[in-house]
Amino acid sequence: MTLVEQNQAQRKNRLYLILACIFITNAIIAEFGGVKMFSAEKLLGLLPANMNIFGSVVDFNMSVGVLIWPFVFILSDLMNEYFGKKGVRLISFITAGMIGYGFLIILGWTKMPPADFWLQLNGQDSQGRPFDIDYAYSTIFRQGLGIIVGSLTAFLVSQLVDAYVFHFFRKFTGHKHLWVRATGSTIVSQLIDSFVILIIAFYLLGNWSLEQVLKVGMVQYGYKVLLAILLTPLIYLAHYFIDLYLGREESKLIIEETNQKW
Repeated sequence: MTLVEQNQAQRKNRLYLILACIFITNAIIAEFGGVKMFSAEKLLGLLPANMNIFGSVVDFNMSVGVLIWPFVFILSDLMNEYFGKKGVRLISFITAGMIGYGFLIILGWTKMPPADFWLQLNGQDSQGRPFDIDYAYSTIFRQGLGIIVGSLTAFLVSQLVDAYVFHFFRKFTGHKHLWVRATGSTIVSQLIDSFVILIIAFYLLGNWSLEQVLKVGMVQYGYKVLLAILLTPLIYLAHYFIDLYLGREESKLIIEETNQKW
C-alpha cells in the first residue's frame, strides 16, 4: 500500500470514528434523558393545540429525547452513504450494547444505600418542602427500564429498516437526489421507531392507555418527519465537508464501492 493509499484509508477510518462517536453520544443522551415528557406549547408560550384527530384530542406532548433523535438518523444516512449497511449495522449494535451496559451500571447505582449527609443536604427543595433525593434519583432512572427495552427494540429494527430503504432508493437515484433516499428512509424507519418504543415502554411495560400511546406517537412521528425535511440542507452540508475531507474523487469511489457491495 502506497503512502497516498495509507492516508486515504486513515481518513476514511477517522471519518467513521467521528461519525460513530457523535452517533453513539446522541443516542445515549436521548435514551437516558427520554423519561421526561414535555409540552411544546408551554415551551413556546402557546395554548394547548387541542387538535381533534380521529375523534381524539391531541396536544404537542413529546419525550425530550425526541428532540435530538432526528440527528441520529441524519448520521445514519451519512454512514449509509459512505460505509453501507455493514457500517450502519455495526454501529447500531455497538450503540445498543453501550446503552444496555450503561443502564445496568446505573441500575446498580440506584440500589446502593445513600449516604446520610447526602440525604440531609438535599432534604428540602427550593421552597422548603421535604424532598427525598434518593427516591427521586431511583425513580427517574428506574423508570427508564421500559424505555430501554422498548427503545433498543425500536432502535435496532428502525436502523436496519432505514439502511435497507436508503439503499433501495439509491438503486434508482444513484449519486443524485440524496434528499430522496435520506428523507424517504427516515419517513419509513421513524414510523416504526416512534410507535414501537411507546407501545413497549409505556403501554406493555408502563401505565399508559393505548389512546395516549397513539396520541404521543402521532405527534412524535410528525415532528421527526418535519424535522427530517427541514434538516435536509444539513445533510448536503455535511456531505460537502466530507467530500472535501476525503477528496472528491476518493469520496466518489467510496460511495460507488459501497453501492456495489450492496
